Amino acid sequence: MHNDQGHYAPTKGTKKLREAAAHFLNSKYDLNYDPETEIIITAGATGGIYTALTSILNPGDEVLIPTPIFPLYIPITLLRGAKPVFMDTSKSGFVLSPAQLEQTLKYHPKTKAIVLNFPSNPTGKTYNEVALKELATILKQHDIFVISDEIYSELTYDAKHVSIANLLPDQTILLNGVSKSHAMTGWRIGIMAAPKDITSQLEKIDQFTITSPTTNAQFAAAEALENGSDDAVAMKAEYQKRRDYVYQELKALGFEIANPDGAFYIFAKIPANLIQNSMDFAYDLARKGKVAVVPGSAFGPGGEGYVRISYATSMENLQKAIHNIKEYVANEGKR
Repeated sequence: MHNDQGHYAPTKGTKKLREAAAHFLNSKYDLNYDPETEIIITAGATGGIYTALTSILNPGDEVLIPTPIFPLYIPITLLRGAKPVFMDTSKSGFVLSPAQLEQTLKYHPKTKAIVLNFPSNPTGKTYNEVALKELATILKQHDIFVISDEIYSELTYDAKHVSIANLLPDQTILLNGVSKSHAMTGWRIGIMAAPKDITSQLEKIDQFTITSPTTNAQFAAAEALENGSDDAVAMKAEYQKRRDYVYQELKALGFEIANPDGAFYIFAKIPANLIQNSMDFAYDLARKGKVAVVPGSAFGPGGEGYVRISYATSMENLQKAIHNIKEYVANEGKR
C-alpha cells in the first residue's frame, strides 16, 4: 500500500515486469521478444495455458498432446469443444519422436495446435537441440500453433535448456514464469510470449477473464527476475542431489525409471510383484507406507502402471519416504 501497488495493472502486465521478463528470456535462452508488443504477464503459467488454448481453438479443432503429461491441457481443450489427440510416448523414453509426430499429423488434418511441456511434468524428460530441430522441421510444414510450456526450464540439469521458440518463432506461444525458477508458486505470475499479431489477440482474452495479474505480485516477480536471475542455480544443484538419491534407491527396489533431465519428479514403473493398477498402488502405499505419490493414470495414455514421486522436499523427508517404501516393498512383494 505504501508503494501504491494496490491498483489495477495493465492487462498485459506492468511495463517493469514485461521488460524484466524479456531480458530474462533473452539472457537465458537467446530469445528476442519486444516487451511492449510480444510479452503478456499472466495469472501463473496456468493462466497462460488457458488463455492460449481459449484464444486459438474452435469446436472441432484437434490438439496434439504427447503423454504422459500434466492433465491441465486436456479439460481446457474439451471446454472449447476441441478434441485432444494423445500421443503415447512411453515406448520412446517419454519423448515424442519425429516419426510419431509425422504419423499423427498425417491422420489428423484438423490439428490446430500441439502442446509441448519440457522438462516434463511428470517424467522430467526434456528435448535437446537436435531432437527439437527434428520436431521443428516437421512442424514448420504445418499451419499449426506450438504451445510450449517451459515452466521448468531453469531446472534443467545436464545441459542448457533450449526453447523451441528459437526454432519456430512465428508458430510458438511460449509459457514460462517464476513459480519454479524462483519458488514463487503462490504469487501466480506467468510469462506468455509470442509474435505481436498473436499477443494482440491473447490480450483480449485476459482482458475479460482476469483483467490483470495482481499488481504487487508483479513488482515482486520483477525483483526476482532482475536481481535473482540465477537463483535457480543453487536450487538446481540441490534438486539434482535429491534426484540422484531417489533414483538410485528406487532402482535398487526394482522400479524402472527413465532418469529425469529436469524438473523435480521421478516417474517410476511399479515393480511386477506389487499392485499394478497405479491408483490402487498409490492408495495402498499411502495407507500402509504413509508415502503420497500420484498415480500415473492421472497423466493420460502411457501413464498406467507408473507413479509420480516428487523430490521437492528436504533430504530428511526423502530418506523417511524411501525407508517406508522399502518396508512396503518388502512386506507387499512377498504376497
